[in-house]
Order: sequence, then structure tokens, then C-alpha cells
Amino acid sequence: IQKLCDRVASSTLLDDRRDAVRALKSLSKKYRLEVGIQAMEHLIHVLQTDRSDSEIIGYALDTLYNVISNDLEEEEQEENLPKQVDDLGSQFTEIFIKQQENVTLLLTLVEEFDFHVRWPGVKLLTSLLKQQGPQVQQIILVSPMGVSRLMDLLADSREVIRNDGVLLLQQLTKSNAAIQKIVAFENAFERLLDIITEEGNSDGGIVVEDCLLLLQNLLKNNNSNQNFFKEGSYIQRMKPWFEVGDDNCGWSAQKVTNLHLMLQLVRVLVSPTNPPGATSSCQKAMFHCGLLQQLCTILMATGVPADILTETINTVSEVIRGCQMNQDYFASVNAPSNPPRPAIVVLLMSMVNERQPFVLRCAVLYCFQCFLYKNQKGQGEIVSTLLPSTIDATGNSVSAGQLLCGGLFSTDSLSNWCAAVALAHALQENATLKEQLLRVQLATSIGNPPVSLLQQCTNILSQGSKVQTRVGLLMLLCTWLSNCSIAVTHFLHNPANIPFLTGQIAENLGEEEQLVQGLCALLLGISIYYNDNSLENYRKEKLKQLIEKRIGRENFIEKLGFISKHELYSRAAQKPQPSFSSPDHMMFDHEFTKLVKELEGVISKAIYKSSEEDKKEEEVKKTLEQHDNIVTHYKKVIREQDQELEELKQRINTLTSQNEQLQATVTQQVSQIQQHKDQYNLLKIQLGKDTQHHNSHSDTFQMNGIQMEEVSKLKDELEEWKNKHELLQGQLEEKDSVIEKLKSSQLEMGTTEQSSQTSKSGGLEHNNELQKELEMLRSQIQLQSAEISKLQIENQKLQVMNTIADPVLGDSGARAANNSGLEGQLEREIKELKSEVKALSEEKESLKQHLDSSSSTVAILQDEKSKLQQEVAESKKEQDDLLVLLADQDQKLSALKIKLKDLGVPVEDEDDTESGDQGDEDEDEEEQD
Repeated sequence: IQKLCDRVASSTLLDDRRDAVRALKSLSKKYRLEVGIQAMEHLIHVLQTDRSDSEIIGYALDTLYNVISNDLEEEEQEENLPKQVDDLGSQFTEIFIKQQENVTLLLTLVEEFDFHVRWPGVKLLTSLLKQQGPQVQQIILVSPMGVSRLMDLLADSREVIRNDGVLLLQQLTKSNAAIQKIVAFENAFERLLDIITEEGNSDGGIVVEDCLLLLQNLLKNNNSNQNFFKEGSYIQRMKPWFEVGDDNCGWSAQKVTNLHLMLQLVRVLVSPTNPPGATSSCQKAMFHCGLLQQLCTILMATGVPADILTETINTVSEVIRGCQMNQDYFASVNAPSNPPRPAIVVLLMSMVNERQPFVLRCAVLYCFQCFLYKNQKGQGEIVSTLLPSTIDATGNSVSAGQLLCGGLFSTDSLSNWCAAVALAHALQENATLKEQLLRVQLATSIGNPPVSLLQQCTNILSQGSKVQTRVGLLMLLCTWLSNCSIAVTHFLHNPANIPFLTGQIAENLGEEEQLVQGLCALLLGISIYYNDNSLENYRKEKLKQLIEKRIGRENFIEKLGFISKHELYSRAAQKPQPSFSSPDHMMFDHEFTKLVKELEGVISKAIYKSSEEDKKEEEVKKTLEQHDNIVTHYKKVIREQDQELEELKQRINTLTSQNEQLQATVTQQVSQIQQHKDQYNLLKIQLGKDTQHHNSHSDTFQMNGIQMEEVSKLKDELEEWKNKHELLQGQLEEKDSVIEKLKSSQLEMGTTEQSSQTSKSGGLEHNNELQKELEMLRSQIQLQSAEISKLQIENQKLQVMNTIADPVLGDSGARAANNSGLEGQLEREIKELKSEVKALSEEKESLKQHLDSSSSTVAILQDEKSKLQQEVAESKKEQDDLLVLLADQDQKLSALKIKLKDLGVPVEDEDDTESGDQGDEDEDEEEQD
């Protein structure tokens, strides 16, 4: 070995060095210690200097692997050797990683594509991680792109390297959350799931097992990666793993192992130790993608191996635990039997059947507990199957309640314990069901009267059955009586119960019985703490005196402390799943340990309290109840006021919208009136032109006689005149309808303002606006009536002109007899014009009447206005404040304008622009005149 090391160190020819390294490799397995001590430094030097020759690099890596790795051949292993071997590998690893550059060099070599370099490099790095995991992990973590380089191994087309890469990542990700996150975000989930699918899911070989172990490393106790797994929709890709056929016999050992790991992976995502929000979102995702349904199919399938069935039950338990949607689905699952039975009933049959395996019975109990966890609906359904009104009288189908009662009173102590704990979970944190369960009556034997369930439990307790049975019944009774005064009263009503409990606590029994004594003390303490003093002989004070005389307070507290000091109690308090090494260790339930923690302290205080303190406490409770009632009353009042406020806000919104509509209507009417005024002015101008035209026409008639063209023009003008009158009549009708709308909207505003005090100020402003607009309308209508009277006068002038024109037309009739028909037509049209003017005068009268009615409406609004004057004064104050602010604003604006002028920017003053506009208007008026 020394000669070979010298050749490696001193030979100039590469072939000589390669041969020497090959020889060292062949010796390294047998003479591991010697080669490691003498050659390691030279081999590392070869890795640094001979990178160009892949063959010598491969030999060097293989030699280092043989030296560092503990995977010796079986014939070399002896009984006393393994520990020495472990120490040797660990020591050589420590020497290798002392220089961090060696690990970095190894990461660089792993990047090489050459098979003879990459594969031994992967194996050596895996071995280093096995020997000194945390130290090597830290070196890889701080080296640039260290983890990313290793992730490329999963994409290698050569399966040997890819599979060894999975093993390398397994070692790399152990107990290191930082590396786990980096690996996950380097798309590890996608690649691993692809490999599992390519290998055939659960039917795949050991590669699938390795991938599943790596996935467990990445997800277990890593909330960030679990969330990333869920958000990346990878839960949906787990569903095909659990597709099983009808024929499930003859599963290979590898398939059982794979499926077991797959189920464990599901449990990692929904573990009760995860944050509740993350667990809940994963549970919902599993339901929506059909994973839960697939698991229930395995649960009800035939021929599934027992250990897979047990793990499936545990997995389903945690998928439904605390998730109402999943619990409801599980309640609806039926077993494929004839007739179909609910899955819960089938599972409970296994739990109370003593011939079933112990682990399976524990799994069923856990499933039942998870089904009832935070599920008041499920609890009610279970308890309802025990109540007299719902029991199936025909006896054709067995219910969950009947199975629990059967297990509770069977001869098998394990069935007694499981049934008692299951029934206690049906009552957990549900006072209503605790009261309802008091109604359950049991027929013990033919001819005897029925006995209540509570009484039967205490009867079995007093008969001195097995410790496991008594512990189960005492846990059930403690859960039942806690926080339920009525159940305590029923328990105390049986005169044999208190003497039995005090007798059990007072005796000095063996170590096995100490647990029973502690639970009896807890039950007696609950009977005191939740006692409402309704039974005179068993009031709180009398029970305390009984403890003082028969047991002694210190002795009672000591016996009560036996529970929490027990080893099995500590084990059960760690996690919800009941996991016991043997049936004898099955004593405590996880939820019951929480109850003990809650009650142990308060019961100890209650025992030492005097009667005066009890009275004070009761008074405080009454005061608190009164206070709660007052708070409840005020909450109700506040709720009602909130509703009223919401209603008032809605009404204000509707009134505001109505006000806006009315304002829009008024604006529209003002614009229409302006249009009518403009049209009237046009008519007036045209009428003046027509009179001039007629005068000139009469002169021409006298001078030149009547010509046919002029007669036709006159006819056309009369037609236009008639059309204009019709247009004016239509416009007046529109005004009439608008005024009617205004009147109705004003009346509506008046009624709404009286019913809603909250909108007074808005209504006042709106009434003032309406009044102003009414005044404007009245003045405009008066102007229009004056203009209509002018029209009538001008119309009369037309008639006079026509009468003057008649004799002229008559004289000329001899010369143009064919125009006589035209004269009659002109007379008829003049009569029609007279009738239209008369109709206009009638419409004027009706308009006056409408104005009178609107004035009465205005008077009503003025009365309301007087009521709102005070609020107007307040608003004026606010306006004054606004004016002050506006004055300040104007000062600031003027100052800014002065600054702008100083800077040379042209600025027009408002006064200048206004005076300019006024001057233009004056010029226009002069031109018109």
C-alpha cells in the first residue's frame, strides 16, 4: 500500500498513476483501515489534479467510497465488528470533510455526465451524508448552487444514477427544513410523482418506495412544503395510487409496502399536529378530487391485507377529523352488503368483536372518534339511535347505539373500554345530548323493569369487574356528568353511588387499583363542582363534610393526583390516535386527558372552599347571569337600532334619488319653456311680416287686381298659420301635463318629508327650490298669456284686413269667377282660426286654475318651511363658515394671480371677462333694436 501510494504521488506518467489507484481500489475493501490512513490524501490530490482523465477519477472515487462506506459484504461482518466499523467510517468521513473544499470538489464531479465519474461520486456523497449528515448538509447548503446541482440527478436518463440520486436526496433532506424547502422549490414534487407514475404507482418496485420516503422527508413537519404541495394541485395526482380492483388477493410484499407509505403520506398532509388551517384545506382538497371516496372504497373492499386495512382506517380517520363536509360524506358511505349497512356500523362491529386484531380495533375506535370530533350533527345521530322513539322495533337492522351498548356490557373488557370511550366522544362538549342520554332505558332481563343507562353503568361499576372495564366506565361517567347539572342530580339520586365512591377512595388498595381510586375521586369532585343543590341530602356542603369525615381532604387530593401522575396518562396525552403496545396498556383516552387537566385544579379549589365562599360564588354567578342578561338585552336593542338605521339610510337614498329625478325634470321643463318662448318670438316676428305682406298685397290688389300666384301664396301662408297654431296648442298641453307632474311630485315630497325626520334639511332645500321654480313658472305663464292676448289682437287685425280685402275680391269676382271657391275657403279658414283662438283662451283659463291649485300647494309647503327655520339657521352658520373659507380662497387666488402676472404669464381677471361679455351683449341688443 505504501509503494502504491508513492507511485500515485511521484509517477509522472498518467498510466502509472491510474494503475496504482486501480490497485489501491482492489485492496481497499480488505485493508480498509490501512488504505484509508495512507492513501486518502493522495486520492484527494488525484481528484484535484487529474480531472481530465475520467478513468482515474472513477477509481479514486470508488476507493474513497470503499474506505468511508460501512456497506461491507456479509461474510466480513462479525458480531463484534459493526460498532467498530461504524466508528471507522465516521472517522474517515470526518477527515474527508475537515476541508470543505473536498465536498465542493465532489459536488463539481457529480455534475460530470460521464457515468464512471458521476455514479461513484453520487455513492460517495451519499455515504458521507450517512456518516456525518448535519455537517455535510451545512457544507452543501452554503456552497453555491449545491442543492440545485444534486437535483439534476433526478433528470438523468440512466436509471441507476437517477435511483441513487433519490437515495442521495433522502439522506440530504433528513431533518433539515432549509434544504427541504430548496429541494421542493426545485420542482422535486413534479419529478418524483412522474417517476412514481412511470414505475406503475403502487405496483412499482423499490424505486417507488424510495420516492415515497423522499416525499415524506420533504413534507413531514414542514408547513411551507405542505402548502406548496397543496397549492401545486399535487394532491389530485395521489388519487390513482389507491385504485384497487375487485380481486385483491395475492398482493406482493413490495405493493403492500408501497401502499403503506402512500397512506402515510396522506396522513402527513392531514396530521392533527399540523396547523388547523393547513389541515382543513388539505382535507377539502382530498374530498373535491375524490381521494377520500377512493380510500372509502379500499375500506369496504374485500381481500385487502389486514395491515393495509388498518392503515387505511387510520388515514380515513384523519382525513375526516374536524371537517364537517368529509364527516357528512363518511356518514353516507354504505358497505356493499345485502341489505346495505352504513360503514360506521360495520366498523363498530369489528371494534366490539374480540376476535378481531387489536390494532384494527384501535384503528376503528380512532376512526369513530375522528368522525365525532367537532361534529354535533354526527353526535346527535349516534345518540338518537339509543333513544326509545327511534329504536327499530322490528330488529332487522342493528344500529350504532345498540352496538355500543352491547360492547359496553359484554364480557370482553377491551370491548367495554372501547364502547365506553366511543360513547363518551358522542357526548363530548354537547350538554343537550348528555341530557337526552338520561332518557335511555335498558331491558336487563325478562320480567324486570327497565333500568336507565346511567344506573346500569354504576351497577357494573359496583360489581367489581376488571380494572380496564371500570376505568372505561368511570371515564364515560366523568365525561357525562361534567358541565351537566341534571346528569349530576340523576347520579346523586341513586343512594348507593356516593357511598360506593367514598368507599373506593378511602380504601388503601394496590397499585393497580390506584387508577380506579383517582377516577372515583374525579367523579365525586365533578358531583360536587357541578351540583346545583337541588337534592337536599346531597348539597355541596354536605358532600364536602362527607369527604372530610370519611376520606380527608388531603387524602382526597392525593388520590385525585394519581390520574395525572400515571405513565399511561402521559402517553395518552401526547397525540389523539390511541396507540398501545398491548391491550393491557389501553387505559386512557386523549380527549379525557384534556378533561382531567381542566377539572383537576377547579375540583381541588372547590373541596377547600367554605360554605360562605360557595354562597359568594353563587351570588357572583347570579350577578354575572344578570349582567349577561343585561348585555344580551342591550345587544338586542343595538341590533334593532342598527336595523332601523339601515332602513332609514335606504329611505334617505330613495328620497335623494327622487330629489335628483325631480331636479332633472324641472331642468327639462325650464329648457322646454325657453324653447316655447323662442318659438313664440319667431311666430311673432313672422306674424309682423305677414301683416306687412297683406298690406302691400291689398295695395297691389287695388292697383293691379288679383293674380293667381298671390292667391296661392296667401293660401300657403294661411296653412302655415294653422300649423303654427296647432303647434302652439300642443305645446300648451305639454305645459299642462308638466305642471300636473310638478304638483304630484311636490305632494309626494311633502308626505315623505313628514314621515322621515332624518331628511329634513335636504327637504327644506328642495322645497325652496321647488317654490322658486313655481314662481318662475307662474311668471312665465303670465308672460305667455299676455303674448297670447297679443296674438288674439293681431288675429283680429287679420280679420279686419280680410274684411277689407273681401269687397276688393268681390269687385274683381266678375273678372275672375273661377276664384269664388277660393274666397269661400278663405272664409272657412278664418273661422277656424277664430275657433282656435277661442280654444286658446279656454286653455289659458285652465292654466290659471292649475296655477291656483299649485299656489295652494306652495302655501302648504310654506307652513312646513316655518317649522324648519331653526335648522336653516344652523345651516346658515355653516354657510357663513364656508363664506369665510371662500374669502380666504379668493385672497389666495388673487395672490397667485399677482404672482403669475409678475412672472409674465397673461392672466384675465374675472371682472374684465365679465365686463367684456356685458359689452358684447349691449352691442347685440343695439343691433337688434
